[in-house]
Order: sequence, then structure tokens, then C-alpha cells
Amino acid sequence: MPLTKRIIPCLDIKDGQTVKGINFVNIQAVGDPVELGSRYAQMGADELVFLDITATHEKRKTFAELVTRIAQHINIPFTVGGGISSVDDVSVLLNAGADKISVNSAAVRNPQLINDLAKQFGSQCVVLAVDTKFVNGEWIVFLNGGRIPTEVRTYEWVKRAVDLGAGEILLTSMDHDGTKAGFAVELTRMVSESVSVPVIASGGAGNMDHFVDVFEQGKADAALAASLFHYGEIELPDLKGYLRSKGVEVRI
Repeated sequence: MPLTKRIIPCLDIKDGQTVKGINFVNIQAVGDPVELGSRYAQMGADELVFLDITATHEKRKTFAELVTRIAQHINIPFTVGGGISSVDDVSVLLNAGADKISVNSAAVRNPQLINDLAKQFGSQCVVLAVDTKFVNGEWIVFLNGGRIPTEVRTYEWVKRAVDLGAGEILLTSMDHDGTKAGFAVELTRMVSESVSVPVIASGGAGNMDHFVDVFEQGKADAALAASLFHYGEIELPDLKGYLRSKGVEVRI
């Protein structure tokens, strides 16, 4: 039996509130993360991702208190990211109740961090988040919430990260993020086919067919979206019913 595909609402957190932007800018508040997360869990989300989107940029740590509140109210696995740069940071968040953590900028700057985290907590806890943009004919990794370009090529980076112990890849196309024009299907497929761990597609979901495309053509293991769910444009039970009708295995 094929593995079920996962649907993951993403809650970007800024100053304790869930926010949403387009192409990583024009940020607007959309509600309390604990309330939203609880609602998504009840509606059939498979997992949740909470990202403190300004933590790295503003040199502060993800709020462990918020993670504790989330863990008290939510009964599905959730991943926390933003500003994580050490084993100690991760220890605090996992102890507060997170199931997985996601590292991004700090891992690019210090790839050994991935190895340290995998050794300490197990690869299953370590999600590598990659923010990428198509620049001069290549997919390039960006840091600090998409603010800083690097010379790191996305395909090479994900392969190296998995070799170092990353257990999952959260792949966000900045070109597609918030546009609702569809996921970066070709990028997702190429990454999915080049690594042995699950790939979560992120950025660009606009309708139910986009999810079908990224699962079938993009070979994604999970698909992540934010504003679609926050604004009620697609309800989770409807999406799962639609996916199932199209032959995509999902947990109902």
C-alpha cells in the first residue's frame, strides 16, 4: 500500500501572532497560533509547522512558552523553526513539546549543526528548511527568511544535508510563495528524486489541483500551505476528499 501523503498547515509566527505575506513580504496578522493550530488538528491536518519568521533576522530565539502552549492544545505532530542554531536551542523546544525542529540559515552557515542534532536527537527530529529562488538559471539557497542570497546550489545542499543526517526536507520556492499559482512542481520532483528522505513542498498552493500536481508530478511526500487554510479558501476535509477522489492516498 502506498504511503499516505500528508497535508501540513503552516503558521508563520511574528510577535506571538500568526501572520501571512506574499513572496516573504507584506506581512499581515491572521490570528492566534494555538487557536488556529487546534482548529486544523480537529479538521484533519496530519501535522503542523510553526515558524518564527523573524527569529533569525532579529537575533532572538523561538518562544519556548508558545511551544508549550501549542503542545498542551494539539494532539498531532508539529515542527517548530526559526532562529535555531544550537543543540541547546533544540533541546529547549523538544522539551517544551515540539516533535521536530526545522533548521535553515544556521545549518547553511554551519552544516555540522545538522550532524550534531541528528546524533543528539535522531534524524527523525531534524527537518532541513530550504528557502530557494531561481537565479540565473539555477535554484539558489537564501538565508534569514529569504533576505540573503548565497552561492549555495539547492540540489547540492539538500543532498549534503541528508548525508549529514537531515531526516526531512521542507522545500519552499520563494518565487511561488503566496502567489497561489501552484507549487514549484519540477523543483520538488528533482529534489524528491535526489534524496532518500521525505520532501515537504511549500510555496504557491492556490487550489486543490495544485496539491494533486505536487503529489503526483512533484513526487512530494507532504504539501504545506498557509493562507489558503488561514482564510478558509480551502477546508482541510474538502481537500482530503478531493485528493482521495483523484487517487492520492491520504489519511481521512
